[in-house]
Amino acid sequence: MNTFHDPQQQKILILDFGAQYTQLIGRCVRELGVYCEIFPFDVDPDKIKAFAANGFILSGSPASTYQDHETNAPGIVFDTRLPILGICYGMQTLVSQLGGVVENTTAQEYGYAENGHAEYGHAVVNTCANSKLCGPAGQALAVWMSHGDRVSELPAGFKVIGATGRCPYAIIADEDRDYYGVQFHPEVTHTVDGKRILSRFVHDICGCGADWVSANIIESQLQWVKNRVGSERVILGLSGGVDSAVVAALLHRAIGAQLTCIFVDTGLLRLHEGDQVMETFSEHPGAKVIRVNAADDYFERLKGIDDPEQKRKIIGNLFIEIFERESRKIKNAKWLAQGTIYPDVIESAGNKHGTAKVIKSHHNVGGLPADMNLKLLEPLRELFKDEVRSMGLALGLPKKMVYRHPFPGPGLGVRILGEVKREYAEILRQADAIFLEELYVHDLYDEISQAFAVFLPIKSVGVVGDNRAYEYIIALRAVETVDFMTARWKQIPYDVLGVISNRIINEVRGISRVVYDISGKPPATIEWE
Repeated sequence: MNTFHDPQQQKILILDFGAQYTQLIGRCVRELGVYCEIFPFDVDPDKIKAFAANGFILSGSPASTYQDHETNAPGIVFDTRLPILGICYGMQTLVSQLGGVVENTTAQEYGYAENGHAEYGHAVVNTCANSKLCGPAGQALAVWMSHGDRVSELPAGFKVIGATGRCPYAIIADEDRDYYGVQFHPEVTHTVDGKRILSRFVHDICGCGADWVSANIIESQLQWVKNRVGSERVILGLSGGVDSAVVAALLHRAIGAQLTCIFVDTGLLRLHEGDQVMETFSEHPGAKVIRVNAADDYFERLKGIDDPEQKRKIIGNLFIEIFERESRKIKNAKWLAQGTIYPDVIESAGNKHGTAKVIKSHHNVGGLPADMNLKLLEPLRELFKDEVRSMGLALGLPKKMVYRHPFPGPGLGVRILGEVKREYAEILRQADAIFLEELYVHDLYDEISQAFAVFLPIKSVGVVGDNRAYEYIIALRAVETVDFMTARWKQIPYDVLGVISNRIINEVRGISRVVYDISGKPPATIEWE
């Protein structure tokens, strides 16, 4: 944990039971100006105590309170006598641990299909009592439900605050102890007043101020970096992405000439990206940037490897190897700075009970050699992407750079399905550039959260010019999302897709077919690997 925030700062601790929306809860709390962190529910109780929260939020989970008996909130949460908000499963374990009853409810009882037990989707909760959490009685709250189990008997001291026709205990409260539970997701945009509910909890009930803002974050990070690094030298890997650019700007302001940026051109970057990175940072007086052309090393190391996780780890390991090699040329270099952000950390983690699944490893947090000679410096490790972007603007980085679509750390290595070859990377680079160029031309780029091309190592029959062609396929992917935890595919106009497809097939040698990915997240992830 970096703890670049003020240890005395008012804050919320979110205990993660493995829900897909847990990160979104954290982002909502941060957007309300309150610092928070996400710990797995089975974290060491001493860490919970040391965090010194002003209140707790218990997340949802795919677990079941009547089956997964070890998936409980730790006792120290109750021992602190601080406010608690349980969301979905968090509400159910709160009830179960305090002496209430939670039972599985069949789909027939809810009026849903016979083959399912869950209640998903829009619902209206009618408040039947006043509460500090939801305000006055008599409201009709539009919410997003997602549950299979339900509370059937409340613990002593609790009362019903809101209900639906199918969920009699949709909102519950013990206001003497400031314990609350909601059987819906206040953190998603589908719950219209969800942010107001969270605000009442963190501000009014927990008493947290709204002092988690960009200016304060930057100042606290600058001081944290100075204290941690002292007079030692720092090496930073520039990738051309938002995260590493923000780290570079932050460190340059904090330690100046002690920073050396190393840009590793892996051969897996976007078209002309290497030259653009060098040009961008040449405009910052005093910034020292060393370029390492390592494409040959990467393609050789990736030869014959088609497993996505192996590719990620190989790319991450080679990245560190190169940095160690270059670090020996820099006198007194002690630190390796990286653009690791909070979602990278959370997605790469799990817990000992397996309720929080490892979605994929990230190159910044997975695959690091045990004998690495540099200490890690990760000043963005506790920040969400939107916080990083806000910080970038505050540090004076160009808006076009700051709001550039995300690009994975392993680069095109995970946008080429299967084995990574030099010829595949060159084809993909050109196709991707055409795709993004046309999105800019048609004023669609800023409407899209992330867009990119994917190379499929399979061939398809086509006609290019007057000749029969048997060549590769490019898939296009574009999504809209608020938090990158869930996403919808972007409905790009057909005529624009037609222009993009025609340009790729006619201008990129080796492509005979272009397809468009219309999968949402979930069930698909945004990246293909």
